[in-house]
Amino acid sequence: MSQSHLSHGDEAHGSVGGYVVGFILSVVLTAASFGLVMAHMLSPQAALISLAALAVVQIVVHLIYFLHMNNSSSQRWNVLAFVYTVVTVVIVIVGSLWIMHNVSMNMMSR
Repeated sequence: MSQSHLSHGDEAHGSVGGYVVGFILSVVLTAASFGLVMAHMLSPQAALISLAALAVVQIVVHLIYFLHMNNSSSQRWNVLAFVYTVVTVVIVIVGSLWIMHNVSMNMMSR
């Protein structure tokens, strides 16, 4: 394994340096989230928005450094499947919240 990229069949995997960078970024983002909550630096609403933003950034870091999703042609189907999954999950969550809100509003009026 003296190559800079570990390979398994035709699929290229990340280098050790890429994994280290991904790990360091993940640890920094986790520590930033933990520190933000423990220091009570922001109002609850601002903290919630900041934590959500840090979570999205950490998801992107994991997708790039650990799942190796990029714009290459070999990853196109994986990215397409991931986008389909995200859209489906968003539709289910938003639809469920919408239904629960409508049921709540209709039950309160009686």
